[in-house]
Amino acid sequence: MSKKNKDVIDVYSWPTPNGHKVHIMLEECGYRLGRDWIAHPIDIGAGDQFTPDFLKISPNNKIPAITDPNGPDGKSIHVFESGAILLYLAGKTGKFLPKSARGKYEVLQWLMFQMGGLGPMLGQNHHFRLYAPEKIEYAINRYTNEAKRLYGVLDTQLKDNPYIAGKTYSIADIAIYPWTRNWKNQGIDLEDFPNFKRWYEMVGKRPAVIRGCEVLTSLRKPLHDDKAREQLFGSTQYQRKK
Repeated sequence: MSKKNKDVIDVYSWPTPNGHKVHIMLEECGYRLGRDWIAHPIDIGAGDQFTPDFLKISPNNKIPAITDPNGPDGKSIHVFESGAILLYLAGKTGKFLPKSARGKYEVLQWLMFQMGGLGPMLGQNHHFRLYAPEKIEYAINRYTNEAKRLYGVLDTQLKDNPYIAGKTYSIADIAIYPWTRNWKNQGIDLEDFPNFKRWYEMVGKRPAVIRGCEVLTSLRKPLHDDKAREQLFGSTQYQRKK
């Protein structure tokens, strides 16, 4: 892991949907890569997420994680879990999370929808459709159908709302967008979800979203390597880390 710079936020990440959530949020908040924050690549295919240094910051051995030298009490703070990082940055900057109690909870319920439903289900969808060593029809059908259901939930919500949680762009939109960028691989036809398609195209044109989704992408390689598959899906995941 690279030496930390005391003047910037250190982001330990990889170009995945959860990584891009944080990259986008930082750029949306006015932070600029290379000036206000540094992206330290954690190559999850090479097993970087299991190194002792990274586990000190992210004990669940998942990206992303951040170190902010200027935490809430003026001291350095580590934050892991992408949803927690979005909330942390929203609190730090006062952006993309409404101040009113009602507005805040309207956003938070959709953030939880992404963290507890959309992300895990689309992750399983990707696994069984693209990465599993054998094609299991039951699993593919199960997670493809669940993906379509979740897109339907979003499409209904966006029928009368320009953004996920209402009239205002928020961390709910930032959390959900990166997970839907691979809609083709998820067995989704955007024409079946016109309200979602309108939102997806609108959010995808935001300059900060474009910049955030480009971070570290030059380092990512197709997952054809058996060693990389072992690091991501094999027994290495289940060994207790000390």
